[in-house]
Amino acid sequence: HPHGPAAGGRAGFSLIELLITLAVLAVLASITVPVAQVQMQRQKEQALRSALREIREAIDAYKKAGDDGRIARDASSSGYPATLDLLAQGVEDRRDPARRKLYFLRRVPADPFDPDGGNSPAGTWALRSFASDAASPAPGDDVYDVASRSAVIGLNGVAVARW
Repeated sequence: HPHGPAAGGRAGFSLIELLITLAVLAVLASITVPVAQVQMQRQKEQALRSALREIREAIDAYKKAGDDGRIARDASSSGYPATLDLLAQGVEDRRDPARRKLYFLRRVPADPFDPDGGNSPAGTWALRSFASDAASPAPGDDVYDVASRSAVIGLNGVAVARW
């Protein structure tokens, strides 16, 4: 006489048990994927905020250095850098006897939402010149502000290009 749990039938999982297990796993996966996507978007948004703050502070520091007479510029200049790369390449400090360079960025950060990919970090940003209107920003002879070129809507409901 057979004894034990297999006495009344076969040992193992039935097809119904396997289907229920797969259904539970599918529900768990469908919950996990959106949470991971939101977390990735949140990380990119934090990187974007940090990069925008860093670049904007560097642009303002460049302008201040020019206003203080530390950077050579002509009278018709707005005082803002001609390119983003100039902030990392540095400019000669007119007040330094050794004529060392002033650096405003260690490196130009890339836009974490860059839609094209493969651009240089400075090429990932939409540029606004001092002469352009805030309602319709456009590049020009200098860099007054930067913005993301992405069409992604942030978790706060505002397009990242408007930050």
